[in-house]
Amino acid sequence: MPNERTIAPTGSRATQARALQQRWEPVIRAFVSLDDSAWSRLDDATGPLAGVCVGVKDIVDAAGMPTRNGSRAFAGAAPAGVDAAIVAALRAAGAAVVGKTASTEFAFLDPTPARNPHAPAHTPGGSSSGSGAAVGAGVLDLAVATQTAGSLCRPAAYCGAVGFKPGFGRIPLDGATRLAPSFDTLGFITRDLSIARAAWRAMPWVGAVEPARADGEAASLAVGLALVDPGAPMTAPMLAARDAAAAALGALGHRIGQAGGDVDFSAIVADHRLVMLFEAAGQHAHLLDREEAPLGPQITAALREGLRVSDDQAGAAGHRLREARMRFWEAMSAFDVLVAPPVPATAPRIDGGTTGYQHMLTAWTVFGGPLLSLPWGVDAAGLPLAVMLAGRPGSDDRVLAVGAQLEHAAPPMPRLETPR
Repeated sequence: MPNERTIAPTGSRATQARALQQRWEPVIRAFVSLDDSAWSRLDDATGPLAGVCVGVKDIVDAAGMPTRNGSRAFAGAAPAGVDAAIVAALRAAGAAVVGKTASTEFAFLDPTPARNPHAPAHTPGGSSSGSGAAVGAGVLDLAVATQTAGSLCRPAAYCGAVGFKPGFGRIPLDGATRLAPSFDTLGFITRDLSIARAAWRAMPWVGAVEPARADGEAASLAVGLALVDPGAPMTAPMLAARDAAAAALGALGHRIGQAGGDVDFSAIVADHRLVMLFEAAGQHAHLLDREEAPLGPQITAALREGLRVSDDQAGAAGHRLREARMRFWEAMSAFDVLVAPPVPATAPRIDGGTTGYQHMLTAWTVFGGPLLSLPWGVDAAGLPLAVMLAGRPGSDDRVLAVGAQLEHAAPPMPRLETPR
């Protein structure tokens, strides 16, 4: 399955995929380790994901490769003995797991060396940096990614890829390093939506959905234009992409309405951060104050801040978040699917020291339902734009079905020239 947006070398599937990786890697720096024996499986595998080239975020175990968590503290980690549950399911479906992709340290904020394939001076986003970059470049068909605030949908949006974050808890975290278990969610960044849907159906915990049934569920739905965080630095091109996607859904026969609701985005972001840092400290504070292989500055500051959060403070914040989630979905009861921008702007430059604006996605992560980020062409500078579909918990298949309709209406992505 060569990426249609990349001019690929000729030869067998395995030869093409390996050649693409070798040519792109000096530019995007997406991988932290490779399994040289895995490429041949692209030519001889069977199953619903046969021929799908997969990378795994470096906080998720893949047998035979170390899990370093993007951290010097794990630089000497031994290869994992067994696959994480999600990786085992992908392999069982015929996918070839060829390498581990760069992650920010413990999936927090310290940037990785990875670069955006559409503009290498710009970030691919975090924390699933290498996953977004490798899929956006066409090197991978699918990459395992995670989201605790906005770490899956943001790199997908920035890199012109599809990002699917299932509802919270739908895919088990067995074999994945936790940051904040109240929010950590596994999902996929993929070349196109058909691969995301095939991967979702290959997960044994969610149950297979017949394509015809899923598409039928997407007929004549109530689609809401979701409220946008008034504090987000929204740009006109991203809002225009959202409006164009809504118009396209209307042309497909869906009923479009303005979603109301009283959402205090700043309070949700503050409470999410309180719980996230409290839980992150519980997971990783034992690594602080190491003289050898010290942690990065942002995760260090976060863990120290988390140690100052009391059990009562974290418990109260968690309660407020659960109440906010319940109120939000009650207010959205008239809508089957919501459409929103996943990010306020295109990918910022690397030299800004950031992996991008995450707060706009934080509330959606807290709300707990499935999120689907879809490419929506590029802006005047050639940087990818994106739109996002959101659903209430349990509506993963419906969101994917609507996304499959919308994908056909999206503006084309530019064809990337393979580096020589």
